[in-house]
Amino acid sequence: MTLTAAKAKSRRRRAFTKADRFTLSMFVGVPAFLHIVWVWIPALLTIALSFTYWNGVQLSNIRWAGLANYDTIFTASPQFYSALRNNTYWLLWFSFIATPLGVLLAYQVDRRIRGHKIYESVYYIPVVLSLAVIGIIWRFMLGPTGLVQVLLGYPGIEDAIPIFGNYSINTYVILSIASWRHIGYIMLLYLAGLKSVDPSLREAAAIDGATEWQSFRKVVLPAMRPVNVIIIVITVIESLRAFDLIY
Repeated sequence: MTLTAAKAKSRRRRAFTKADRFTLSMFVGVPAFLHIVWVWIPALLTIALSFTYWNGVQLSNIRWAGLANYDTIFTASPQFYSALRNNTYWLLWFSFIATPLGVLLAYQVDRRIRGHKIYESVYYIPVVLSLAVIGIIWRFMLGPTGLVQVLLGYPGIEDAIPIFGNYSINTYVILSIASWRHIGYIMLLYLAGLKSVDPSLREAAAIDGATEWQSFRKVVLPAMRPVNVIIIVITVIESLRAFDLIY
């Protein structure tokens, strides 16, 4: 009985002191309060203001509009559908071209092909740059006097190809520029996930006669499920925040 009572007493949780409660409230309460004040309240106010007319200066000028603003967007704003179409292009391009290329590159680097360190470094460089800086770099390269124009044989401003002004190709040019950074980002995330996969799983699959593709699809890919979810979320977010590069 004495031994049992001692074990039960040792498993009993220590009661929180006033200092513990204060520390817990500071570490949990303060971030939660700031998150509510700076994220949730502005988001809810933005939704509420979308149903009003307001000049953005004086609160006394706020007038109820109902669904009039949304009716204007859907019926009298052709720019909305253009932006929606471009974001759809962006999402499809990243989902089916840029992201799979990043995954493929990560898989090849993880296999330690010849020069894998060089590939890893080269594709990592764009990741540390912001999209605004990348846009400036490529503007100089694709501009009328840029390197690409010189290589194409049109070095002069008068003879230069209007890459950014040609509506038939400028969307794909911008998507390619954005992919330059996105591929490296996905490569790093997936490469980190591949390092965490137990090598014995691949060895067991190889012993069972699985091909490299079957091993990746049946063994590696299910083990990478948390990383896959993160990559999907990042791809969607990257597709919706394309203003800085285009600007």
